[in-house]
Amino acid sequence: MNCILRIAIDTPLRRLFDYLPPVHCNTTPTLGIRVGVPFGRRRVIGVLVAVTAHSDVPQAKLRRAHEFIDTEPVFDSHLFNLLQWSAEYYRHPIGEVMASALPGQLAQGAATTSSRECWQLTPDVSAGSQQPLPKRATRLHTLLERLSDGAWHDATTLANLHPDWRTGLRTLEQRGLVHRTLKTHAEAIEHPPPQPAAILQLGTAQHTAVQHIVESLGHFATLLLHGVTGSGKTEVYLQAITAVIQRGEQALVLAPEIALTPQLVTRFRNRFSVPIAVIHSGLSDSERLSSWRAARSGQARIVIGTRSAIFTALQRLGLIIVDEEHDASYKQQEGFRYSARDLAIARAQRQGIPIVLGSATPSLESLLRTLRKPEDLLSLPDRAGDAQTPTLKLVDLRQHAANQGLSTPVMMSIRKHLDAQSQVLLYLNRRGFAPVLFCPGCGWSAPCPRCDARLTVHQRRHKLICHHCAHEQPLRNDCPVCHAPVKAVGQGTERIEDALQKIYPDAPLVRIDRDSVSRKGELDATLARVHSGEARLLVGTQMLSKGHHFPDVSLVVILDADQGLFSTEFRASERLAQSILQVAGRAGRGDRPGEVLIQTEFPDHPLLQRLLHEGYSGFAHAALQEREQAHWPPFSRIALLRAEATTLATAVTFLRMAQQLAVKQQKKVNVLGPAPAPMTRRAGMHRAQLLLHAGSVGPLQTLLATLLPQLDALPDAKRVRWSVDVDPIELF
Repeated sequence: MNCILRIAIDTPLRRLFDYLPPVHCNTTPTLGIRVGVPFGRRRVIGVLVAVTAHSDVPQAKLRRAHEFIDTEPVFDSHLFNLLQWSAEYYRHPIGEVMASALPGQLAQGAATTSSRECWQLTPDVSAGSQQPLPKRATRLHTLLERLSDGAWHDATTLANLHPDWRTGLRTLEQRGLVHRTLKTHAEAIEHPPPQPAAILQLGTAQHTAVQHIVESLGHFATLLLHGVTGSGKTEVYLQAITAVIQRGEQALVLAPEIALTPQLVTRFRNRFSVPIAVIHSGLSDSERLSSWRAARSGQARIVIGTRSAIFTALQRLGLIIVDEEHDASYKQQEGFRYSARDLAIARAQRQGIPIVLGSATPSLESLLRTLRKPEDLLSLPDRAGDAQTPTLKLVDLRQHAANQGLSTPVMMSIRKHLDAQSQVLLYLNRRGFAPVLFCPGCGWSAPCPRCDARLTVHQRRHKLICHHCAHEQPLRNDCPVCHAPVKAVGQGTERIEDALQKIYPDAPLVRIDRDSVSRKGELDATLARVHSGEARLLVGTQMLSKGHHFPDVSLVVILDADQGLFSTEFRASERLAQSILQVAGRAGRGDRPGEVLIQTEFPDHPLLQRLLHEGYSGFAHAALQEREQAHWPPFSRIALLRAEATTLATAVTFLRMAQQLAVKQQKKVNVLGPAPAPMTRRAGMHRAQLLLHAGSVGPLQTLLATLLPQLDALPDAKRVRWSVDVDPIELF
C-alpha cells in the first residue's frame, strides 16, 4: 500500500503521528479503527484518524504499524466527527480525546465484541468416517454424544459433563474429531424483570411536554424542560423514552453525579422490560466494557450514565436527556476540560435527534436559548399530584444567634416536625468538623503547607486535612507558636451531626457527604434507611441537594446561605440561587406540607429577597440583564489560560509572553492579565492565569488555533505546566 496512516495516540502532544501500514496490508483501512503501533520503546494502541499520500517525515524514518486491531470503526461516523470537533473546540490533544472516549480495556486492546469458545464435531465425525475410540474412554464418548447434534456448544453446556472436560476436548481436537472457534455473542448485562410500577397520570403540562418531545423524534431540537422541583420531570422522561423504544431506537440519559444514578436506574428498571446499561467512573473496568459493548451492539436500549457516558457508542440513538442540566459536574475540570451538556447538544445536532435539558433551576445559557426560541421551552410550573410548593422563610442570625450552627427558631422547628413524625433535612455544603483550627491567644490558624488555604478539622479521624490537595497531618491540641490551647472554629457536617445527636437523641440520624459514604454500597445503604423512614434527621452537603425524592421530608434547613453572596466569581450568585432552590425542593414532595428555613446574616440581600418573592425565574431574568450589561457569558465567550510553576514569577512570565503574542494576533479578543490565581499556591505549585474574552466564538477560536502552537515554542514552556480551558465555569 502506498499510503500513510495518521494515528491519534494517547499523549499530551498536540499532533497526529504518521506510520506506514502493517506488512502484507493490501486494503485501505477504515477510519476510526484501533491500530497497534510502536511508540518509542513501547507498543501502544492508537486510533486511525486519517489516511494520506504524503508525510512531513521522510519515508525512510517512518515506522511501520504492527497491526489493525479492528475491521470496523470503534466509533460511528457521528461520534468520530464529534470527537474530532471536540479536540479542536476545547483545544486538547486529539489522542487524549480519543482515549477518553474508550473504556480502559478497549484502549489496551480488548475486543469490541464479546466472544466465547465453542466446539463442534468435524465433518468427518458427523459423516461417521472417523476412527473409533477405545470403549474404556467413557469421558470422550460422553463428550462426543453431547456434540452429536451437530450444533456449536460452549462451556456452559459442556462443563457439567465432567470436572476435567477441557482435557477431554483437547484430546478430541488432537484426534481431529472436534474443532473449536470463537463465537460473537450479545454482551450479558443485568436485566432483571421490571417490578410492578404504576404509570403515573400526567398533568396537563406534563402531557404537553411529552407530546412535544415525541413529535420532535427524528429531527434535531434542543428542548428545555423547566419544571419546579417535584413537578414530575422524570415521568416525562420515562414516557418520552417509551416512544423512543417503540421506534426501535436507544435513549441516552445523563445524570450529574454517581450518587443520583442508582435511583434513576431503579426507576427505569421498574418501568421498562429492556436491557439497561450503566456507565460511570465507579464501575470496574470489566463492568464498563460490558456496558459499552451492550450499548454499541444495540442490546442495551437505555444507557444511563454520568459525564463520560456522552462518548458511549450507540447503534440507534434516538433521544438524549440531560437531567439537572445546570449542574457544574457536567464540566470536566482536569485534563480534557469538556462540558458533557454542551457536547450532548452537539451530538444530538450531528445525529439529527432531539435533546431534552431538564432542570428546576436552568443555567442562564439554556434560558437565553429559549428566550431566543420560545417554542423550545417546556414548562412544568406546578408540583405533581397534590404536593404543594414549600414556603421559604429567612432566619436572621443577627437576631437569633446560632449555637453549634443552629439558631433557636431552627431548633424549635426541627422538634415540631419530628413530633409530627416527619423527616428533617439540614444542608451545609462544608464537610468535616470545622473549617479552621484557631488559636485565640495569638491568632494562629492551621495552614496547609502546600496551598494558600487552611486545613479542615476532621474530628472523627483526628486529622487536619486540606480539601484542595488532600494533605493530612495529625490534629493538635496546642498552638505551635504560643502553645496555648487551640479550638475548632466554624461548622462542618460532622459538627452539626454531633450537635443534633445531643439535642435530639431520640431521632436516628444519617450524614451524607464524601467522607461518610466513600465506600462502595454505603450511599445505597444510607439512602435505604432514609426511604424506609428509619432515619429521621438527614445532614449533608450538595450530595443531598438535588434529584433525591424524600416524600417524608417536611422541613429543610439551609444552615449557611451566605456562602457566595459576596464572591467575585461571576457565576457565584447563579450557583447560590440554584443550590438554595434545589435543596429547598426536597421539602414537601409527599402529602405533607413543606417548610424551608434559610439561616443568614444578610436577610436584606437582593439575591435572597428576589428568590423569596420572585422565585428562580425572577432571579434569572435579573441575572441575565446583569450579565448582558457586563458583557459576560452567555453574552460573550471566554477561555482561561492557566500556568503553574515552582515560582509565581515563572508562571507570570510565561503568561506575559502569551499575552504579548495574543494581543498582536487578534484585535477582537480582550486579553485580561496575567494575574495570580485566586488561590495562588496549590499542591506546592504557584498558579497564574490569563483570561481571553471575546464577543463571539469565532475570534476566540481563531486566536487559540494560532496561539497555542506558539506557546510550546516559548523559552519558559518547559518550566511551566500550562493548560487552556474553553468556556470555563470557574475562574479560580
